[in-house]
Amino acid sequence: MSVPPSAEPTLWELHRAVSQLREDLRGDLAQLAARLDQVVTQDVYRADQRALDQRISQLEAGLSGLRGEHDQGLDRSEQQRREDQAQAAATRRLVISSFVAPLLLMAIQLWIVSRGAPP
Repeated sequence: MSVPPSAEPTLWELHRAVSQLREDLRGDLAQLAARLDQVVTQDVYRADQRALDQRISQLEAGLSGLRGEHDQGLDRSEQQRREDQAQAAATRRLVISSFVAPLLLMAIQLWIVSRGAPP
């Protein structure tokens, strides 16, 4: 089967088709270049991940240090509270004994005087 001569594209149509393919190819390459601008190499990605891991490790270390200091502060405040309670109890005993002892001695003296001790 032979193709009639009128079915073949003219040179101008071939030129337009090639020009259109060239424009399509340029657009596709421009899109590909735009996407490649957003891509990083594995080395850069790994370096970024190492830096991120290092920062996280430093933050964890700092956080554990702060947690230790906080726990020590809580322990010190609990110890101080116990010492303050013991001091308050000792002060109460001292105040009570300083008032009760003279009153008790005065009551004993009055009782002795009222009994009328022999001369």
